[in-house]
Amino acid sequence: MEHFTSKTFTVPTLIGISAKNIEEHLKLYAGYVKHTNLILEKITEYTKDAETNAYVLGELQRRFSFEFDGMRNHEYYFASLESGPQTINTESALYKKITEQFGSYDAWLMRFKAIALTRGIGWAILYYDAQTDKLLNTWVEEQHLGHLTGLTPILALDVWEHAYVADYHPSGKKQYVEDFFTNLNWSVIEKNFEK
Repeated sequence: MEHFTSKTFTVPTLIGISAKNIEEHLKLYAGYVKHTNLILEKITEYTKDAETNAYVLGELQRRFSFEFDGMRNHEYYFASLESGPQTINTESALYKKITEQFGSYDAWLMRFKAIALTRGIGWAILYYDAQTDKLLNTWVEEQHLGHLTGLTPILALDVWEHAYVADYHPSGKKQYVEDFFTNLNWSVIEKNFEK
C-alpha cells in the first residue's frame, strides 16, 4: 500500500506568528499524515473480514476524512506562507476573477475575513468551481465538515486555536487573521488558481 509522506515547508520569519508556533503546528500536521496512513492500514486489515468488522470499518472511514483533510488543509496553509510575503498581482487571472465576481479585491477580502472570524474551530477556504467558473468562500468545520464537493481549494486559512493562541491568546484571532494576510505569499495562491 502506498503511503502519504509529510511534505517539508520552509516558512520564513513571520509577522506575529512565531517560529515556535510554526514548529509546533508542523508537528501537528505530521500527526495528520501519520494517522491518515495508520487508518488506511487498518481499513485494509479489517476489510479482510468486512462483515465482522463492519462497525469498526464505518468508524474508521468517518475518521479517515478528518485525518486526510487535516493533512491536506495544512499543506495548502503552510505552502502559502513559504518564501516570504508577496502581494497579489493585480494583473493575475485570480485578481481579475476576484474583482469581476466580488466588485473589488477589498470587498472580497472583507467577506473572507468575516468568514475567518466565525466562532468555533475550522477553516476559511476560498474555492474555485470549474463547473460554474466561480469563486466561493466557505467555512469548513473541524477539518472535514463543509468541504464543497468537486471544488478546488485556492486558499486555506487555519483558524483552529492551535494556529494562533500561543502567539495571540484566545482574544487575538482577529489580529492573527490580519497577520496571516500580511505574511501571505499570493504567488502561491495565484498558482493554485492557475492549476
